[in-house]
Amino acid sequence: MGVTRPSAIVFDLDGTLVDTAPDLAAAMNHVLALHGRRAVPLDRVRHMVGRGARVLMARGFSETGSPAEDRVIEELYGEFLDYYLKNIAAASRPFSGLPGVLSRLEGEAVALGVCTNKPESAAHALLQALDLGGHFGAVIGGDTLPVSKPDPATALETLRRLDADPAAAVFVGDSETDILTARAAGLPVIGVSFGYTEAPVETFGPDAMIDRFDELPAAIEAVLARR
Repeated sequence: MGVTRPSAIVFDLDGTLVDTAPDLAAAMNHVLALHGRRAVPLDRVRHMVGRGARVLMARGFSETGSPAEDRVIEELYGEFLDYYLKNIAAASRPFSGLPGVLSRLEGEAVALGVCTNKPESAAHALLQALDLGGHFGAVIGGDTLPVSKPDPATALETLRRLDADPAAAVFVGDSETDILTARAAGLPVIGVSFGYTEAPVETFGPDAMIDRFDELPAAIEAVLARR
């Protein structure tokens, strides 16, 4: 017999809750320009994000010429973060329908958390800038724990801080990293089709897919019923 009601929903952030690609692209292209590189188009950047800013900068350099040496990546990351934190919500916006579905879930006493590879301070800053911070009882960033996604400890710590039963929780994300995190944590996972990924997220085998946030409540009910 399946679970009838969720204890908690754990969301990825970039590409799941918020369309952050424009600001991530601006920060990456700012750093590329500092080093004499050309800009990477936004549509291309959408397929490059999802594994953290260090990987994004490494990919940006490989995309625009010779790859950056490992010893240089930390410098590039610092330049990226300095610009990004000053412009974190210049063009980033919640995906359509998000505020309504968050309010609905809260009204049903479902705990909400964020599990992201973004630095925790940046995740909090973004959520606050977009008036979303009050919805989430826990935020785990890529630097909160000694490990980051896809290590299952990230999702499980999010649930621990929410005081939520993992047996009735669901993960929502847009990437292979999110699918792997949820699987390793033993959580059903819903993929969103509108996020950032190198390949369509459905190819990684989520338990359900949504194209819009108004489809999320039904998808949650469906995946929990199969538990």
